[in-house]
Amino acid sequence: MRILLAAGAALLSLASAPTPPPAPLPARMADTGGGSQLITAVAADASATTGTLTWWDRRGGRWVRAGSAPARFGAKGLADGATRRQGTNTTPTGLFDLPYAFGVRPAPAGTRYRYVRATRDSWWCQDNDSRAYNRWVEGLPADCRAGEAEHLVAYRTQYAHALVIGFNYARPVRMRGAGIFLHVNGRGATAGCVSVAADAMRAILAWADPARRPHIAVGTRRGPTAILRY
Repeated sequence: MRILLAAGAALLSLASAPTPPPAPLPARMADTGGGSQLITAVAADASATTGTLTWWDRRGGRWVRAGSAPARFGAKGLADGATRRQGTNTTPTGLFDLPYAFGVRPAPAGTRYRYVRATRDSWWCQDNDSRAYNRWVEGLPADCRAGEAEHLVAYRTQYAHALVIGFNYARPVRMRGAGIFLHVNGRGATAGCVSVAADAMRAILAWADPARRPHIAVGTRRGPTAILRY
């Protein structure tokens, strides 16, 4: 009887033991870029235009949340970055580096990233026929049509501060997409970028340290574009 009572008590103890919390999101991902800082941008599914952006530090072998903010995505949701098409108003999913920062306004205090100040001559070329495709240019090249480029200072709110997302950047594939940034919220969903409130964008720039090789992972909670796959 005593053995049975002891076994029952042990089972009851196990049943009432609290469930351990899940590991932090970066610890469950297939790849985080190899650095000790990471930004995750997660939407509920591929049709969503909103979600959550979180920035993480790796400390003592563990990922720790450094901050979080509501995020906005493309007006047409998200699409796999490997097959996305330009002009679809979708945010590409995947794991990307963050080449540099820029803005219409001066760099926020504490910014360590290389920060390029936009001028009246600053454009982002999105013309598939241009040699400057998916590149910042000072002065619009003859082979980049103004209608196929963004005049950066025309977006004073959105591009007050921004980080370039390295989607289709190192070796651009024509028609894959150009000008994908992490920037300040506009009036609604984006044309394919990820955006957050102005105070969150300033906080991210003050936090991000290029020496720690931060990356950004964009994806959904589940399905073919699940962030855990990247």
